[in-house]
Amino acid sequence: MDRNLILESKRITLKPIMEASKSEMKAMLLSSEIKKTYMLPEFHDEEELDKYFYRLKSITENINKFVYGIYLKDTLIGFLNEVDKKEDTMEVGYFLDPHFWNKGYASEALARAIQELFRIGIKTVKAAHFEGNVASSRVMQKCGMTLTKEEEYIEYRGVNHRCIYYQIDKDKSLD
Repeated sequence: MDRNLILESKRITLKPIMEASKSEMKAMLLSSEIKKTYMLPEFHDEEELDKYFYRLKSITENINKFVYGIYLKDTLIGFLNEVDKKEDTMEVGYFLDPHFWNKGYASEALARAIQELFRIGIKTVKAAHFEGNVASSRVMQKCGMTLTKEEEYIEYRGVNHRCIYYQIDKDKSLD
C-alpha cells in the first residue's frame, strides 16, 4: 500500500519539502543543536548544502520512501525519515528546529507517522536516540513506544555514541 504524501494532525502537517522552505531547512542542517543528536554530514560550502537540500526535497516527493518535512502552517519546523526497513519493520528518525522544541510537535509528528506506517502495513516501528537524549526518549514514550533490549554503538563526529532503541508493534498499539 502506498503512503500518503500529506499527513495532517491537529497542529502540524507532514508533507514533501517545498522550495520555499530552503532557507529553513538549510538553517536546521547547519544547527549545532540538531547535529548533537541527529546524524548529519559536515557541509564544506554552500553548494554542498544546496545539493543536500535538493536531495532531501526529492526524497520527500518519492512515494516509495517514508520521508517528510514537518510543517507548522507554512513553516518547515522539522524532518522525519525512514532510517531502515526490513520486511514489515521500519526504523524512523526525526529532528525539529530548536526554536520549536518542548511544544509537543515532535510527539505529534511521530504519532502521526506511526499511524500512517501501520496503515500501509508496517507491523513494528522502531526509533533510537543517543544515550542522554532525554527529550527524544520522552517523545518515543509519549507515542506508545517501549524500550527494547536492542542497542548499538555508532561513531559520529569523533565520539562513540550508545544508541538506545524503542519500538511499538501494531498489534499492541492503542489504535
